[in-house]
Amino acid sequence: MKAVRFHEYGDPSVLRYEDVEQPVPGPGQVRVRVAATSFNSVDGNIRAGFMQGPIPVRLPHTPGLDVAGTVDALGEGVTGPAVGDEVIGFLPMTGTGAAAEFVLAPAEVLTRAPKSVPPADAAALPVVGLTAWQALFEHAGLVAGQRVLINGAGGAVGRYAVQLAKRAGAYVIGVAGPRSSAQVTAAGADEVLGHDATGAGEPVDVVLNLAPVEPQRLAALVPLIRDGGVLVNTTVWMPAPSDEQRGVRGINLFVRSDREQLAQLVALVDAGELRVEVARRVPLAELPALHAEAAAGTLPSGKITVTL
Repeated sequence: MKAVRFHEYGDPSVLRYEDVEQPVPGPGQVRVRVAATSFNSVDGNIRAGFMQGPIPVRLPHTPGLDVAGTVDALGEGVTGPAVGDEVIGFLPMTGTGAAAEFVLAPAEVLTRAPKSVPPADAAALPVVGLTAWQALFEHAGLVAGQRVLINGAGGAVGRYAVQLAKRAGAYVIGVAGPRSSAQVTAAGADEVLGHDATGAGEPVDVVLNLAPVEPQRLAALVPLIRDGGVLVNTTVWMPAPSDEQRGVRGINLFVRSDREQLAQLVALVDAGELRVEVARRVPLAELPALHAEAAAGTLPSGKITVTL
């Protein structure tokens, strides 16, 4: 089968599109014929060797944390998914990824794929959808009537976060650049600010930072939060700032796979309450070029899927 792998850490040139042996599922594993994976910024950091501490991978390594596809074979003891089921999932970060024709997945990370979007497009949901869900509801405890400011609302996580926060009954302020402000409005934001978030007006209950800003710009978001509020930060290479005197908490989010939460997201998609958006679709053989674009900072905003 074909796969994209890197045999050493380095720049995008270390990625190879090559033939590898088709994997055989072991106990508790499911083999998935991959329809698509996606590109996440952490993929580039893993490839470059920046994440060897928190995300140690075995070389050669196949990237691709998201998977969408069809169950092809079952390992011993698997009782949930059945051969022929269309599924999606967030694969273990330290394991073999889905930038390949087939991938093995623990059965417990897979859930039914949404029926209302093409199978390959469903790969745009797991990692970024779960990041938005966990940030808003698990860590920030967002409830109806609260005000939330989403810094980086124009990105893939941000657009899901805007939709989910609005659906939860919050007043949503999106911070996004001019290229994506229209999409943030379409996602349901009540206000859209430029890159300067200080125009948020009255204090907010929650700040969700999704943007790779400098530490001083991240710290400048804290005064926007009311006493007792929370800042959730997904750029985990710098700690989330807080203000203990005012009871403002700073929380760093490191997203995890969660099948039950992903199933809830799928249900919202099929109910028409959450839109899956794909900014671009790239064939598997072009994944090295996609990594090069990301390294150069020329990728469009939104989610990019890698199709088989």
